[in-house]
Amino acid sequence: MRAAIVTVSSSRSRGEDESGARLAALAERVGAEVAGRDLIPDDRRLIEERLRHWADVERCELVMTTGGTGFAPSDVTPEATRAVLEREAPGLAEAMRSASRAHSSHWMLSRAVAGIRGSTLIVNFPGSPGSIAEAGEAIADALPHALDLIADRPSIH
Repeated sequence: MRAAIVTVSSSRSRGEDESGARLAALAERVGAEVAGRDLIPDDRRLIEERLRHWADVERCELVMTTGGTGFAPSDVTPEATRAVLEREAPGLAEAMRSASRAHSSHWMLSRAVAGIRGSTLIVNFPGSPGSIAEAGEAIADALPHALDLIADRPSIH
């Protein structure tokens, strides 16, 4: 299984990407090989293009984004993601928000979404490196089963 990481951050688009590194570790934890990583600014068209690239051209089964899911005017990752999705998977985003509740009073400010494009699962994660561990823990066990279902592979229910 192949995964891609897309970090969305205008402030970090020229620097270090700790959040992307944490998502790469999560991908490997669930059994994925990281096919590539992008570090891009908060630009809706660019986000949509990179999501389409990793899903349609590179055929990654899992694409995880970090950043751009808050309330700031520049936070457009959920809108870009919805524009490329064919079906939403709201339970994943709900589980991540719920897991963050014990760690942050701002948990409900996340607008992250998740869903399916073709045979690819796309999941928005928070931009905070610490929040990625919490959110990832909430859905890590479900990801392999979800990917099996999307690929129409036999899977234990």
